[in-house]
Amino acid sequence: MRIDSIDILDFKNIPEAKLEFSPGVNCLLGRNGMGKSNLLEAIHFLSMARPIRPMPESALIRHGADLLMVKGRYTMDAGESETVTCGISREKGKSLRRNDKEYQRISDHIGRFPIVSIAPADSELVNGSGEVRRRLMDVVISQADSSYLALLIRYNKALESRNKMLRAGIRDRLLYESVENTMAEAAAAIHAGRRDWVNEISPDFARYYSHISGDAEKASLKYKSILSDKTLPEIFDENRARDAALGFTSAGVHRDDISTRLGDYSMRRLGSQGQVKTFTIALKLAVFDFLRRRGGITPILLLDDIFDKLDTTRVARIIAEVSGSDNFGQIFITDTNREHLDETLQSLRSSSRLFEVTEGHFKEIAECGLCPERREGESPSPIKKPEPS
Repeated sequence: MRIDSIDILDFKNIPEAKLEFSPGVNCLLGRNGMGKSNLLEAIHFLSMARPIRPMPESALIRHGADLLMVKGRYTMDAGESETVTCGISREKGKSLRRNDKEYQRISDHIGRFPIVSIAPADSELVNGSGEVRRRLMDVVISQADSSYLALLIRYNKALESRNKMLRAGIRDRLLYESVENTMAEAAAAIHAGRRDWVNEISPDFARYYSHISGDAEKASLKYKSILSDKTLPEIFDENRARDAALGFTSAGVHRDDISTRLGDYSMRRLGSQGQVKTFTIALKLAVFDFLRRRGGITPILLLDDIFDKLDTTRVARIIAEVSGSDNFGQIFITDTNREHLDETLQSLRSSSRLFEVTEGHFKEIAECGLCPERREGESPSPIKKPEPS
């Protein structure tokens, strides 16, 4: 799958843009804060109908504007064309259309246009709370299985009801059981989905990490859930007095997590910045493979600030992996350094485009082979980038 073009109106710092993209690699060059990442966010927003990171959706509207609109034209793997339009109004909220027909439920859009984003904020997948890792599991599995998203919605509504009852001091066991039975049924299926997902992506994750690191170290994932040892009704019975005192449900799949390991140790405690970034990139590439296998659609890959905190050898391995394999399709890459992007483009066999970004405006510029600073016939020099401290 690829996105052929995008029209943007008042999205973050982008007042207006109409862009045509390469089906291969698209590079965005510009200083920090110019709008490179905002274009990637607009593509993600169109594909997923949600921001990359949790935030009020009204915050996506450009300052001083009343609404935003993003429209894109996609070509699917089978060759058919699709059009998606997504808008947000400060007064009326969000609207989402596919081929000019409005969705009855926005959740029906999830998984139709798969996308994987790799960004600096992904370090939170290692350093952040379990909520960040649960969100990744839920977003990815939901793209591959619409029934999983329905289970999540069902569980979370029942969880909210149980917490309201706890806060209100209700003690009627029958009332609790009516809610807890719903939670238990959904939780069992959610637990199985998450367990199977971690088991499925773990070999791909380990392979990517090993390749990017040059076999310098081994990393692993492990699913952590209280439901691995007990059923939810058993957990409720054990914690009933405690939950009543706390006023909320203290255990369940809403507390699940993923253990991130570097060898025998915690990646969170001992991983360097480069190792953490290698970990998150390997994890997202494994997610990419999962979505492609399960959905039968090649996702779009967004690489935001890929060169930061990685040595040149690891960067070269990542670029070679995603550009040299038939598993990957359309790719977007951002950076502040023209030389990095020139070297990347020269190494590619696929078609490419290079855009300069300035204050939310985009201009296509010459590819690396046409750079005036490089003489005709001169081979590219290695990317000169200092090692991270």
